[in-house]
Amino acid sequence: MDSNGNRKTIFITGAASGIGRAVAGHFAAKGWFVGLADINMAGVAETANLLPAGQSSQHQLDVRDRGQWQAALADFWKLGGGRLDVLFNNAGVAKGGPLAETSVAEVDLVVDVNFKGVLYGAEAGYQWLKQTPGSCLLNTASAAALYGGPNMAVYAATKFAVRGMTESLEREWSAHGIKVRSLMPSFIDTPLLDGPAAGSNKSVRETVRDAGLEFTPLDQVAQSAWDAVHGKKVHMLIGKSAKRLAFAVKWMPWLLKNRMSSVSD
Repeated sequence: MDSNGNRKTIFITGAASGIGRAVAGHFAAKGWFVGLADINMAGVAETANLLPAGQSSQHQLDVRDRGQWQAALADFWKLGGGRLDVLFNNAGVAKGGPLAETSVAEVDLVVDVNFKGVLYGAEAGYQWLKQTPGSCLLNTASAAALYGGPNMAVYAATKFAVRGMTESLEREWSAHGIKVRSLMPSFIDTPLLDGPAAGSNKSVRETVRDAGLEFTPLDQVAQSAWDAVHGKKVHMLIGKSAKRLAFAVKWMPWLLKNRMSSVSD
């Protein structure tokens, strides 16, 4: 609730699973009304069933489509009582591998969802965020926005782009009372880690574990999303691995280069 007793609202893309579902549960537990948006409506329904009755709405949204963005947010604005406190640009795809072996379709998918989808969300959400005092645009970036490791050129490029867009809009939109923040998690403990690692016969989970990196639990990401919305940091580093990576980028780039090379072997 705000100071006038109005229920606060958050619109979440990629709400069918993973980070989106965890953040939805966290904010709903705080009494917020949650807009659940995804291209996967079966997953959205599953997320909604985990939330208190009457505390969420469901929206089919392909973040690559500007028209769908406009329609979904206009619908949510009405259902949420005429406010958009937080727009959580979270939808993304995780695909890696050597660039020379990545298809044009895969490249376009990663760029279109991970960056264009975030940009389109900012475009569509601006008019509603500007009308809601103390609002926030929250973008899911990644620790990959700190350092471009091997076999992730396209993915890292999109996350660097989200990081840059976040910093630019934080300055641009502050005059309108809109905060702009990003989440920069490392490896999140979800079933996605059980898929094959690029250029390896190991799973992503095994590769990460062999490199001595930690997995970040979803509840920690959800709490960090809450902290980002209510705090002053533009970028929220999440998990020990992300914080160690940031330290290494600044102080030990030579060691980081050797470590990344060993992960890709």
